[in-house]
Amino acid sequence: MQLGVFSISLAVKDLEVSRSFYEKFGFKVFAGNPEHNYLILKNGETIIGLFQGMFEKNILTFNPGWDSNAQTLPEFTDIRELQRQLKAQGVQLQQEADEATTGPASFVAVDPDGNPILIDQHV
Repeated sequence: MQLGVFSISLAVKDLEVSRSFYEKFGFKVFAGNPEHNYLILKNGETIIGLFQGMFEKNILTFNPGWDSNAQTLPEFTDIRELQRQLKAQGVQLQQEADEATTGPASFVAVDPDGNPILIDQHV
């Protein structure tokens, strides 16, 4: 099962305070828009997203079809196939991708400890 690039999406109280804090650890802004209350930061291959006022909990995020530079991979497992595989194994989904579509889509699962897992395909 190829889930794509991994990042942690952090629910932050103050975007600029959090950006400044993580920059001290060597992270640099890679993408995002502070006017839309989010920034994506990288340190090597490690990616964190800072999201102010967008969700309540931190989220484990996987992006099928992307490498760590948000470049499309030549081959990847489509999100709808990942969804079918997980459902076949009994994983309950809180939100599902429309299997009648192609391209960008997402679904959400929650692990046994209540941690949200977002599978978010942009290609």
